[in-house]
Amino acid sequence: MTSYLRGWLYGPNPDAASSNVPTIETSTSQEEDDDTDTIHEDDDDSPPAFPALNSAQRATLNTTNTGGLPRILTDAQLMPPPPPPSLASRRRVASASPSSSSLLVPMATTTAPTQSAKRAKVALAPGHGPLDWANLKKSGQNLRGTDELLRVTPSMLKEHRSKDDAWTAINGKVYNMTAYLPYHPGGEKELMRVAGRDGSKLFALTHAWVNVDYMLDECMVGFMTSES
Repeated sequence: MTSYLRGWLYGPNPDAASSNVPTIETSTSQEEDDDTDTIHEDDDDSPPAFPALNSAQRATLNTTNTGGLPRILTDAQLMPPPPPPSLASRRRVASASPSSSSLLVPMATTTAPTQSAKRAKVALAPGHGPLDWANLKKSGQNLRGTDELLRVTPSMLKEHRSKDDAWTAINGKVYNMTAYLPYHPGGEKELMRVAGRDGSKLFALTHAWVNVDYMLDECMVGFMTSES
């Protein structure tokens, strides 16, 4: 039966065909088993050298004082501090004008600063403080001394310059400051300097931040006009 099948598959010359049939050979060589079970004593688990022994990095390392190991740089060596300024550069900065740079320290001076003249305040009598003046304005008293607003000429203004009847003009408005004299923080004497005349300039020089319209609103007499 075997010869029949072989002749049917491979033709009339079974011997020649059998020579071309692939075969599977098994090997029980002890040599292969020995290779798988052999433990090499030369195996080393230590990490490889870094950089590699034949690398360009290792060739350029400075190993003079480190025993063959890479040299670790400190922070100062990685980024050294800037050199201190020379004496000549310090002199140039000191001689520069303060207006050339806003970062320069103002130049020192031996001249004493000038002190601006301060207005002297007087001790007010009890019951004559700012709140007392505000209450007096709200009391409903006639602090103007007139029944209606007037057109005041310079000659009319000049007639009211006494402590009992003191008028002044500030920014074109005329005020009867008689009732305000004992409440003024600078004293009556300062107010009497502008009694009977235009006090706009002196008012602006001494306390321009004060709202005169609010302070003397109940004392307003009228408006300045020309003599004609």
